[in-house]
Amino acid sequence: MNKDGNYNMESVFTSKVKAGKRRTYFFDVRKTKGEDFYITLTESTKRFNGDGVERHKIFVYKEDFNRFQNGLNDAINHVKTELMPDYDYAQYERRHEEWEKEQAEKNKNEIQIESSAPTSEEPSTGSDVSEEDVSW
Repeated sequence: MNKDGNYNMESVFTSKVKAGKRRTYFFDVRKTKGEDFYITLTESTKRFNGDGVERHKIFVYKEDFNRFQNGLNDAINHVKTELMPDYDYAQYERRHEEWEKEQAEKNKNEIQIESSAPTSEEPSTGSDVSEEDVSW
């Protein structure tokens, strides 16, 4: 049993979905001691005050997979087709892809800056050392 009073079950698969700057969803397939499987859906949200994260979990068991999936699909489809049919849902995917490209470019630039900066461990060529600097 872990500190939260829950049994640690083996995670066999994880899918992570970044949703904006503060929110991430995790879809974990877990294995029980009895060789059974279930899914945990976790919403992890960074707190506004910067003091850690808040997590909410839902457990979905194999006997409920089909009904859960059908209910989720029904709810999403209702919003997309009945309530907001003209809304551009793909805008968030495009925005996220742009953000990922920016982050990759930023990381690439940081690596280039770090690798091009001289370190104190690099040997001196001797051209900048005068005879006065060398004591035998």
